Amino acid sequence: MSHTTDRTVKVRTFKTALAVLAAALAVVSAPALAVKPFSADYSASYMGMQGNGRMTVAAEGNRWKYSLSITSPLADLQQSTVFEDSNGQLRPVSGSDSSKVLTKKKSVNAAYDWSRSVATWTGDIKPERAGPIKLQSGDLDALLVNLALVRDANAGKPMSYRMVEDGRVKQLSYTVVGKEAITVGGKSQQATKVSSKNGDKETIAWVVPGMPVPARILQRENGSDAIDLRVQAVR
Repeated sequence: MSHTTDRTVKVRTFKTALAVLAAALAVVSAPALAVKPFSADYSASYMGMQGNGRMTVAAEGNRWKYSLSITSPLADLQQSTVFEDSNGQLRPVSGSDSSKVLTKKKSVNAAYDWSRSVATWTGDIKPERAGPIKLQSGDLDALLVNLALVRDANAGKPMSYRMVEDGRVKQLSYTVVGKEAITVGGKSQQATKVSSKNGDKETIAWVVPGMPVPARILQRENGSDAIDLRVQAVR
């Protein structure tokens, strides 16, 4: 693999992990099903590559939008998702994802039409992945899966989801794997560990009682730590 290709793959993986963190940040602790506006700064490391980002959640009428911007030496990434809370059920409405990795640019837009129950994608995406895909009640996009995960974990509910993202459908399941001490701001606190496994990949989140966001998210591949995400500040 060439040096340029290797760096591009690293950035893509880095971007995926940051998206997971952004989704988890969109959950507030009380009340359990409420979404509230905020802004969060965070840092991430991946095989020596550092990145910084800001994520904001803001109301748009009777809907919500959260936006993610990421800067690193190799990439400039922007993501946003518009969603609604329909009687306690999170429903994606639209999404955008643009990136500049080295000299390569990519932009994809998603539309979730619940009146016709179909999802479609436009932009830099293969024709066979453009849809339409038939939507089912309860379907989520990738970011909302993580939002629903923390919400359901706090409520002690089952954590199984049907994800519709980038022209594909995936069934995902998450589990609570136990309790563990974690240091937050120099203080040791007891956290709940939530894990999702997909083949040789695993994502672990540490949720501290009273803290509105996961204190840490770790992605592992082939049994080794790959990406470590830590919240720096939430306002």
